[in-house]
Amino acid sequence: MLQKNATTGQVAGGESSTTPSPDSNSVPNLEAVEENRPKEEDMNTSNGTSSQQSPQQPKRILKSNDTDVRQLLAFSLPSRTKWGYLVIIFLVQVSMNFNTTLYSNGISGMSQEFRISEDTARWGAAAFLIAYAFGCELWAPWSEEYGRRIVLQLSLGLVNVFGILVTFAPNFQSVLIGRTFGGLMTAGGSVTLAVIADLFHHNDPWFQYATLFIVAASVGGSILGPLVGAPVEMKLNWRWCMGIQVIFGVVVQLLHLIFVKETRATVILNRAAKRMRSRGKDVYGPGELGHKRVDWREFATIWMRPFRFFLTEPIVLALSLLSGFSDALIFMFIQSFTFIYPTQWGFGTLAMSATFVPLFVGYVIAYISFLPAIRRNIHMRKRDPSNQHALYEDRLWWLLYTAPGLPIGLLIFAFTTGLHVHWIGSMVATCLIGITNFAIYMATIDYMLRAYGPYAASATGGNGWARDFLAGVLTPVAIPMYRNLGIFNATMTLFGIACALTVGVYFTYYYGPTLREKSKFAQSLAEEEKNFPQGVVDYVPDLSGSRAGSRRVTPAGSRANSPPRRAPGPAPDARRNSMATARHAVSDFLTVPLGHHR
Repeated sequence: MLQKNATTGQVAGGESSTTPSPDSNSVPNLEAVEENRPKEEDMNTSNGTSSQQSPQQPKRILKSNDTDVRQLLAFSLPSRTKWGYLVIIFLVQVSMNFNTTLYSNGISGMSQEFRISEDTARWGAAAFLIAYAFGCELWAPWSEEYGRRIVLQLSLGLVNVFGILVTFAPNFQSVLIGRTFGGLMTAGGSVTLAVIADLFHHNDPWFQYATLFIVAASVGGSILGPLVGAPVEMKLNWRWCMGIQVIFGVVVQLLHLIFVKETRATVILNRAAKRMRSRGKDVYGPGELGHKRVDWREFATIWMRPFRFFLTEPIVLALSLLSGFSDALIFMFIQSFTFIYPTQWGFGTLAMSATFVPLFVGYVIAYISFLPAIRRNIHMRKRDPSNQHALYEDRLWWLLYTAPGLPIGLLIFAFTTGLHVHWIGSMVATCLIGITNFAIYMATIDYMLRAYGPYAASATGGNGWARDFLAGVLTPVAIPMYRNLGIFNATMTLFGIACALTVGVYFTYYYGPTLREKSKFAQSLAEEEKNFPQGVVDYVPDLSGSRAGSRRVTPAGSRANSPPRRAPGPAPDARRNSMATARHAVSDFLTVPLGHHR
């Protein structure tokens, strides 16, 4: 993979400019351009291409801080339009999570029609969650390459198609197939949350409020299923539990198609460059230069990006595991409702749906409680913009006070259900657990959106993978665990795990700076931001697996576009600035084997 020449400003397939940008750091050193040009010609000659026949001229690449295109980006949209987009993204996220839980209300009817046990029927819920975990990871990087809008449209459409298969399934095998592929086709919060990073600059006070809003959709969509599903289960055939998901999904997809435009900066820049070339300007978008052929190795690299983040970025790993185990505990806890309340207090179908109301109340309380916490963080950043603690770890501050609610809630639930006291006690415990669930998800997502900016989809994909995979794997074993261990012992087991998770919250908060230092890509993005006074970093050119990072800086179809072998050269000298150092770090971090560009 070619590297960026720090003195010329020329990037292999990502960013080069002969016109000064508003950022003074991006003005090219013309002497260095002339000094290094023979080396480029030698490289072309060594590959059988004469520099005289196909001279390589630096092409102007549009950047998001260029004054002539900045007003086209989603950052510059009116506030009313941004929040209009967010309302529809809210509905998209609700529909995705609605699909995970409404299925449970069809289990009884499904087991009767297909003559299977209810425990077997629950594997349809588990299959969706496990596949959903991988869907979050697989869709996320494509939204960074081709745009949020097309990815969400494809995802919603395919989910609806497989939802129809489940609705009219002739047997349980068809249900499992439809649920598995439906989960795999679900893009999830990794893409919807990344839209926030497209719409708001990370220093914009509304950035965190928008995050709070979409997080509410994610957790709220999960409890909408049981609330809606109870009357459907009582009055209608089980297939309506599946059909309602499809109807809701189609309505949301149409709203998104009609009202939401593309927000991803690089995609907007590519389109703007095409329009400018039609008017005679020789400019290119960040993803336009180079060969356009299908490169399956590049596809594999793009798909692997979220998994690499999860495995090699300590921030992503720590926060994702914290959020994932928390969500898995709560899913197991919720699954116990169908075992505890009917046997302990004789709850019927409608009364069972009411057991989820305390979770909703907990989410509302958590939402309101985060408003002053966000204002506090905004004030700290304004007072000292260079304070790294305020930029990152302080986003976890309110979690320090809400995290203990998870073990405390489970402890109260264990005693109130095990000692046969009034059911209201268990409802109070459920409310506490709801507050903590919301707080953990909000705090971890807020941190990762700030740390990974334009690549937030890949970063938050790890969070989604951990939450959905662990919940999917553990959901089917919840009721057998409660049946075998008993209500008190099973809940106390969850309590012990919750205590360990709570310790993890404090560990992450106090050792956050160390985790960030070891997170190579997050540090590279932070270095990149320093070179953009306006704070807009829409891509890192040398990121392996990105289209910008794999394009040559010559137009498609030219002989000079043939990818040369990398020529040996001296190590970077002291003249290389921090931007070049950051980009080299990114290249080392996500390097693919030689021959990737063939």
